[in-house]
Amino acid sequence: MATNLILAAILLLCLVAVAWPFLFYPLILRALSSKAEQPVAGSTPSASLLFCAYNEAEAMPEKLANLAMLKRRYPTLEFLAFDDGSSDGTGDLIAGQGDLVTLIRGPGRSGKAHGMKQLAARARGDVLIFTDANVLLDEEAVERLLARYADPDVGGVLGSLHYIGAEGSATASVGSLYWRLEERLKDEESRTGNVLGADGSIFSIRRSLYPDFPDSVLDDLTVSMAVVFAGKRLIKAKDVIARERLVTARKDEYRRKVRIAARAWHTHSHLRPQLRQMAAVDRFKYMSRKIVRWFGGVFILTGAVAAGALAMRISPMLYMAGAIGVALVIWIGVRAKSGPFAALVDILIAYAATLQGVLKAMRGRTVTIWNPAKSR
Repeated sequence: MATNLILAAILLLCLVAVAWPFLFYPLILRALSSKAEQPVAGSTPSASLLFCAYNEAEAMPEKLANLAMLKRRYPTLEFLAFDDGSSDGTGDLIAGQGDLVTLIRGPGRSGKAHGMKQLAARARGDVLIFTDANVLLDEEAVERLLARYADPDVGGVLGSLHYIGAEGSATASVGSLYWRLEERLKDEESRTGNVLGADGSIFSIRRSLYPDFPDSVLDDLTVSMAVVFAGKRLIKAKDVIARERLVTARKDEYRRKVRIAARAWHTHSHLRPQLRQMAAVDRFKYMSRKIVRWFGGVFILTGAVAAGALAMRISPMLYMAGAIGVALVIWIGVRAKSGPFAALVDILIAYAATLQGVLKAMRGRTVTIWNPAKSR
């Protein structure tokens, strides 16, 4: 009887841990009081928009057209791009736009973090806006983003990423759902103080806060967290909208998540001394949205073992029925291209890829270069 209670408790704790970032943590955030922005009158800061590219020739015409549109609306906006040794003519396409974009060509594959540091060193804007080569900004995005810097306590501003192509596959559908939840979490974090880290699709910081860091870290997380470490606010603007096409193939998404997780954990190790100095509420946010999620695969495996052991102790027939049912669901989900079973398999794959990346980083391995997904 005591063993059954222990197994049930382990199963319950694992279920709570898996659900924590998406259910319990948002509920706690909603109970926290809001922290209002306090803008003051003043001039709009100048800005530089930075992005790195590797073999993005297919996406580049649309990207360059988007930049040209932004330039017409904001004539003083500076554009800088780093070509990380592309072999498909990406750099030539950027250079072909004349004075629109200042292009820096890397000597070969050196990685995004290295490229962004080169761009930031040459940028002249008061605010640095970071984005990706395949991301498009809405026409009003820059104006709305810069307006948030009227509050002198604001050191960084994230935008809102809207994904395109959620109907392309179960992988894309799960990715879209995950990102909508992520965006809502960031909204609540921003309302209550600080967002705990940005992704590279669309975020910005004051140039004076740009940190020094090694090429091996995840530059998005490192640069955005420098705002929090400096005692400034890192907030999110819902009306600053960027758009990106979803990855539709499982193998592309798996590799992407392994790479991101490995670099994220490596970055976490690099930032650990500063993370310990954060305010208690920010440490709670960081733990809830990042660390608990990174180890979600461990909680799922532990919960599955506890559930199996409990079922076996109750009835071997119950254990067999449960094992056959789970195997059948996974088999159907692996073969299906859409539907709830396919979505469930994609969720499990995402947790597995994240855990693999974290364990890879714990063994001292990380990833400095990237390849664009072919299934966007």
